[in-house]
Amino acid sequence: MTLSTVFTEMFGVRHPIALAPMGGSAGGALAAAVSRGGGFGILGGAYGDPEWLAREVPIVAGTAGPWGVGFLTWGIDLAAVELALSYGPSAVMLSFGDPGPYAEHVRRAGALLILQVTDLEEARRAVDLGADVIVAQGTESGGHGAARGRSTLPFVPAVVDLVAPVPVLAAGGIADGRGVAAALVLGAAGALIGTRFQATTEALADPSITRAIVEGRGEDTERSTVLDIARGSGWPSKYPARTLGHPYLDRWRGREAELAADPRALQDYQDDVARGAIPPLPVWAGEAVDLIADLPSAEDLVTTMAAQAEDALTRAGRR
Repeated sequence: MTLSTVFTEMFGVRHPIALAPMGGSAGGALAAAVSRGGGFGILGGAYGDPEWLAREVPIVAGTAGPWGVGFLTWGIDLAAVELALSYGPSAVMLSFGDPGPYAEHVRRAGALLILQVTDLEEARRAVDLGADVIVAQGTESGGHGAARGRSTLPFVPAVVDLVAPVPVLAAGGIADGRGVAAALVLGAAGALIGTRFQATTEALADPSITRAIVEGRGEDTERSTVLDIARGSGWPSKYPARTLGHPYLDRWRGREAELAADPRALQDYQDDVARGAIPPLPVWAGEAVDLIADLPSAEDLVTTMAAQAEDALTRAGRR
């Protein structure tokens, strides 16, 4: 059973499903499992740590399917991109920041260029830079996103219309095959999925985090910069993060400037992590977290979501 789209044909995969390159949890085992399942696995290269890449790339590179590497554009340099390209990925994905300095290097290496966008101005820029695929990220997504972004439902078709014929992947609030089907109906060529894949047996995530995702609810998620400030992260403030509830959110909500100026509060956060009072990392989770109730293999999950999408489209009269 396959859903053929421009994306599946371009990448040589069976299903229009891609793994979001979640920094810290989308390691080699998770990316490999997604690729084995017929989707497109993308490593969460984050800031381009050489040791992390050297450890995780061989795991996914050993699979028969195509794979990619994703980076946080604001936090890398050219050396990180060139290092990733030296491993021969099928694609490089860049998110959050100006991809201009790196686009030509990716193309020259023969890899496909995937650019994530959070507004129409970024989408136009992605087209100008020659993106092979554009990811339209809605605000329902877990983790970081634009402070003034738009919801997935209206945003995806707007991007599809603007950037045609460049294929678009929908991202944000997609956690099962029904969401994949919805993305295709909106005109996308597939879906980029994060939170659902974080709750799988192959994800590099602390058990406390996967447990929180399985038990979490969409109404418990919140977008904020508080946790980035508290943990001393360098994330630009224009990209708040959607997470599950957290004691520091309750303590500092609306007082971000005060938190940033309080060294004692920042040390308290580190101390609380060290003694296990709070999770080692915030629990990045999208609004579709309600749909996650188990910890399957990512390989099986891809197959299941593809079958659900096929069924949803058939029942809707689209197949």
